[in-house]
Amino acid sequence: MSLQGSSGVVLTRREYETLLDAAETYREALVIRLCGDVGLRPAELTRLTIADVEQVRIDPPRYLVRVPGDDGRRDRTTYLPTRVERELRRYARSNDLSPEDRIFSVTPRRLQMLVSDVADRASELFDEPGLTDVSTSDLRRYFAQTALIDHDVNPRVVKTAGGWRSFEALESYLPEPTDAEIVDAFDAVERASGPGRTRSGAKSGPVVGDDSVIRLLLAASERYALLRLDADGYVERWNRSAAAMFGYRAGEIAGTHVSTFYPDEAVEDGVPERTLSTALEESGHETDGWRVHKDGSQFRATEVVSPLRDDQGRHRGFAIFVRDVTATHEKLEAAREQRDEFDRLYAVARRHRAVTDALLESTDHEEAETATCTALTDGRAYDAAWIDRETFSDRRREWRASSGIDPDAVDRLDPDEWRADGGDGTAGTDEPEPDLEFSDSGTDTDAGSGPSTEPGPDSGSRGETVVADDVTATLDGDAFEGAVARVPLAYGDTVYGMLSVATERPDAFGDDERAWLATLGRQVGYAIAAIRRRNLLLSDRVIELEVACRDARSFFVDASRRLDCRFELDSLVPIGESTQLYYVRLEGASPADVFELAEADDGIDDCRLVETGEEGWRVEFVIEASCPIVTLTEYGVTVHEAVFEGGSATITGECAADADLRTVLDGLRSAFPESELVGKREAERTVQTAREFREGIEDRLTDRQEAALRAAYFGGYYDWPRESTAEEVADAMGVSSPTLHNHLRKGQQELLRTFFDEPEG
Repeated sequence: MSLQGSSGVVLTRREYETLLDAAETYREALVIRLCGDVGLRPAELTRLTIADVEQVRIDPPRYLVRVPGDDGRRDRTTYLPTRVERELRRYARSNDLSPEDRIFSVTPRRLQMLVSDVADRASELFDEPGLTDVSTSDLRRYFAQTALIDHDVNPRVVKTAGGWRSFEALESYLPEPTDAEIVDAFDAVERASGPGRTRSGAKSGPVVGDDSVIRLLLAASERYALLRLDADGYVERWNRSAAAMFGYRAGEIAGTHVSTFYPDEAVEDGVPERTLSTALEESGHETDGWRVHKDGSQFRATEVVSPLRDDQGRHRGFAIFVRDVTATHEKLEAAREQRDEFDRLYAVARRHRAVTDALLESTDHEEAETATCTALTDGRAYDAAWIDRETFSDRRREWRASSGIDPDAVDRLDPDEWRADGGDGTAGTDEPEPDLEFSDSGTDTDAGSGPSTEPGPDSGSRGETVVADDVTATLDGDAFEGAVARVPLAYGDTVYGMLSVATERPDAFGDDERAWLATLGRQVGYAIAAIRRRNLLLSDRVIELEVACRDARSFFVDASRRLDCRFELDSLVPIGESTQLYYVRLEGASPADVFELAEADDGIDDCRLVETGEEGWRVEFVIEASCPIVTLTEYGVTVHEAVFEGGSATITGECAADADLRTVLDGLRSAFPESELVGKREAERTVQTAREFREGIEDRLTDRQEAALRAAYFGGYYDWPRESTAEEVADAMGVSSPTLHNHLRKGQQELLRTFFDEPEG
């Protein structure tokens, strides 16, 4: 509560708005507005109709209320704000009231209780204990205080509009005048009757026509700086806000040229003089820019410069209205920076989505790489993109695809020719650095114990994005200054190449963008692997190849040498991105000795004995490391056989006829250098028809096994929930339940063996 009245307290504007916010119905809000904005009493509200509202002006529309008395005659006339008039008519329409119907057909006491309920609700909702006792009388006091103090309405008008009988009733709402207000009021009278005016009050000499307005503004404004300059731009007067804004006392700045408030560079460019000239030519000028405090610090300001003229039209000086908008400017700049950052992120996101679309349309390895580079540079996100890989034969990098940069220029992008800023942020020397410095992205990876297939200083951990900041290079005579990021194109433990993107965007390759690029690298790697496998499945001709590996980085190669044993692959089952399940036949060594070696190998997660046979054992391994079999598989080779014996592996498989064997072998050698191609030949793909598949099953199944499978299948034994139990199927066939289970188990084994194309043995 702010202002004490004769009968209580007067609401502040915020408290009044709180009451309106607490109103739950349109009716409650309308009653509060008619009391607080119009000054009506509850008894007058109960007699009010739409017919009592009268429009007295058309453009803009203005309204009065002929307040009805209790005897049916007009009691008084008050002003009806336009917004309240609209709400009043809207309420009447929504309740289907005629012009003569009473708007509130309740008793005055009911309206008083309505306001009291809203006040209690506002007090509880907004934690304002002082609102709980607000009444309709308090709302009328708010009406009087707002009109008299905030809007400076003539007290006689307020008395008539509010229905007060005497001025004494309004006196409590009028604050005592301060000394400054007394001086200012009579100073205006003194000036009006002082020297320079005739006995009739007419001006006797040339004075500034709007001097009184400037004087009042200079005295009244607390938020804005107001200055008066002479015709040459020197300060004559200013208000207290100007002194506080610029930091000068009036005695220090009087007689100083306005250029004092401008930065040195603006003064050198003649900005102050041009501003005054433009204001004089255009009868006013609005501008914004940097201004200077007395201590030399700068702030952002908007200013309006208006020329002053006497009654003869002669130029007498300038009035300058200045507002400190530093906070607004900083918010605007922050919003612009945020917008620019969003624009950059959106541009990057669009390029990454474009890569996804391009990969879906790609039909071979080379097309996928070319489409990736093209999609990344088709926009503002990246200036250039290229894919390269390191060949095993000569340990040099060869480019695979590029966009935004000539392939010949890619060959010349030797990291030794680039400079990157030092770790302390200082620029590097003109001498070539031995390597381009890349910083790790900090993303977590699941690298196995096997080696990276992309060795070198820029490889980082598998799946990470590495970045070189502040890179400078000369490409075909054009200077490049920006950042370069590199990410492996990986599928599992296989890396098909390194994708590099270069951009001159400021603040490029933040944490989010690095994570996106890492995901993009895996996405391209997965797409390449899928394309290779699809092409192999659709190819009519295949290349059968035999590969030998003697690299001890492979667990099975190393174990076969150390234990002088033999491992033969039965099956490999991928169970994760970097985890495989191996089933192998072991001969020549005990499982315990193999398990002891496996326990010491970080790449072996688990192992167990599955089956013991006459000639050896079947063993299961859970491996989280690279293996020659997996590497070949990820490069599109279908492995048919793999034997590890005496420290050497012999792997046979097939790939599509158009597969790039050099890429496959280089990828294998990058992980397992002691590998070589032993032989290859082109052959027609053998295709097994559905009929041949069924005939193969029939050849393997006995009559009793086939009969048991048919009875169980058609009897609903394999449905869920089961339509028949094993006992019911066995009774129908006239056999015992154990006999049925024996036939079913052996029949299912033959079915699976045929499906997985496992030879009998």
